[in-house]
Amino acid sequence: MNRSDQMLIRELKDGEEEAFKELVEKYQDKVYNTCLGFVKNTEDADDLSQEVFIEIYRSINKFREESSLSTWIYRITVNKSLELLRRMKRKKRFGFLTGSGEESVKRETRDLDFNHPGVLAENREKAEILFKAIDKLPEKQRIAFTLNKLEDLNYEQIAEVMGKSISSVESLLHRARTNLKKMLYNYYSS
Repeated sequence: MNRSDQMLIRELKDGEEEAFKELVEKYQDKVYNTCLGFVKNTEDADDLSQEVFIEIYRSINKFREESSLSTWIYRITVNKSLELLRRMKRKKRFGFLTGSGEESVKRETRDLDFNHPGVLAENREKAEILFKAIDKLPEKQRIAFTLNKLEDLNYEQIAEVMGKSISSVESLLHRARTNLKKMLYNYYSS
């Protein structure tokens, strides 16, 4: 952990407001982009980003500093994102069972407005197809792939965030790429 993060953590634990502002400035783009990579919706990513920073503020005294501050923040971000996706899936299933699919229709309409900052305008259609394929990956593969390809984390960082070994991360990424190749084969071969 670098010296500035250690000082920032100490100041956060002491309740210094300026330290929290500094933390938000330093990590807001990474948190937002990670959320957006999972939920594919700017409004949800904004809301999730706020939830992440609220969680950081509430639980900074529980942070044991066994990992880097950024790893801890990524872990919270991934967990919050997955929690939202699970809630959305439950709502969609419940809406289907009760015959009220209106919420899922609204959600799907909003998803079409997805604009990830790393995607150029001329590549939006391809990106949408890729992101839909990523969403179909098993959860652990999706997490590893998103952190590696969208957040540019290396294998060691992903292993820390996910609580896995580096070889497990390598395996997850290999399987994710293999699965994506299979899913996208028809689209790119035609």
